[in-house]
Amino acid sequence: MSSSQRYESPDIGLTGWARWIWRQLTSMRTALLLLLLLAAAAVPGSIYPQRSADPNGVVQYFRNNPDLAEILDVFQLFDVYTSVWFSAIYILLFASLVGCVLPRTQIHFDALRAEPVQTPTNLSRMPVYESTASPKGLDPVELGKNILSKQRYRIAQRGDSISAEKGYMRETGNLVFHFSLVGVLLAVGIGGGFSFSGQRVLAEGDTFVNNLAGFDSLSPGTFFNPETLAPLSLTLENFEVDYDFLNKTNIGAPLDFRATVTVRTPADQKGTTHLVRVNQPLDATGASVYLTGHGYAPEITIRDANGDISYSGATVFLPQDSKMTSIGIIKVPDNLPEQLGIVAFFYPTASELESGAFTSIFPGVIDPLLSMNVYTGDLGLDSGIPLNVFALDTDRLTQVAGRGTENPGLEIKLGETADLPNALGTVTFDGIKRFASLDIAYNPGQFWVLLFSLLALAGVIISLTTPRRRVWVKKLGDSFEVAALSKRDDPRLEEFVRELTKAIRNG
Repeated sequence: MSSSQRYESPDIGLTGWARWIWRQLTSMRTALLLLLLLAAAAVPGSIYPQRSADPNGVVQYFRNNPDLAEILDVFQLFDVYTSVWFSAIYILLFASLVGCVLPRTQIHFDALRAEPVQTPTNLSRMPVYESTASPKGLDPVELGKNILSKQRYRIAQRGDSISAEKGYMRETGNLVFHFSLVGVLLAVGIGGGFSFSGQRVLAEGDTFVNNLAGFDSLSPGTFFNPETLAPLSLTLENFEVDYDFLNKTNIGAPLDFRATVTVRTPADQKGTTHLVRVNQPLDATGASVYLTGHGYAPEITIRDANGDISYSGATVFLPQDSKMTSIGIIKVPDNLPEQLGIVAFFYPTASELESGAFTSIFPGVIDPLLSMNVYTGDLGLDSGIPLNVFALDTDRLTQVAGRGTENPGLEIKLGETADLPNALGTVTFDGIKRFASLDIAYNPGQFWVLLFSLLALAGVIISLTTPRRRVWVKKLGDSFEVAALSKRDDPRLEEFVRELTKAIRNG
């Protein structure tokens, strides 16, 4: 043959490439790789706050790390579970599992209907082999058949030999596991499409109405329909915190949080009272209500120079440390000569530092104090741009009270009234309420995820504990042979063959 002769491989074409790609995708190795990749892809969802679960956390992250947050947002790291790359891995894993499991199911079904394989000609070549004299006056093949039948082996007798098989439940468990994984993926995908997660902050006495307008923020699934929201209302009656007073090294640490709520429905206008704790959510007509945060909501009244009320009510203050030093924003756009903005700090148990600043030394209310920095100007409420109620944009405001101004910041104790600068009016510290942050979540796929997860666990247990064996008993004149083969590692296979041989020899 000439050395210059060249071999040209045939062009497999588009169909051939598609078939090759499909075979690679549906291999078990690819399925395992995609499963590991999906687990790794979910890690950023536990590192960075997600808009679907913690929208305020995302806002805070943008405020603290504006440059980094912009980059992370480009890669959808604040929306991991709905991102393009996570969805691509999810869909590929689903296709891989389906393409891998279906052919194996057909093969397993055919194997269940088929008879045990023929007895090999040379049994001594099997991994486990025994040969001994036959019991006098008895047929070793018939004895072996009876023994294996009692152990629920499938048996086929051909002449002077039997072929027995057992352990098909091993592959059945394996298939149950993989079908359950597909079920989990479907339940998560479909359940997530019909699910929603909403957040609402309620001060004591406030009521949440279960409609779109009732949520502070809402993250609906793809197939979410507002009409499916159950007609109900939820009122926060009381919020209590138990603090540790006994352990000297742990004084002030919270021990328990309890939100007392009243749920009313069209069929029950009087309502039913429930307790919501951190690890004890409330089931309200299918949706679960979780307690995710708490804090103080001081009651503040602001009056203009004529004594008319410009602002009144409980204002949510966000905790800044474990001693519940909290910050709140007050915006008064009307009834004053100028729009008014206040950055206020609340100290449940106030203590003055050497620098003159205040801090809280205990999270409970013992000696409460409000301090306020006051701004006037344009609050930006008419710009048409959504504004964060927990932030004050001071770019178009002028500070008229607080550090760096002619007027000191306001310091108000409970029940006291202080004058606003520039004869703008007065501010009164009327009282203190607590607030609770509630997360209302609904996911119809949760039950199915649990069911398929339990089935997957059962499938794994069956697959790992069921031996897959083939056993042969063959008569040779005055002796007989016993041999066995296992599809996987079977540490008891040799012991089983010895016991079977002994049982046949002893008749």
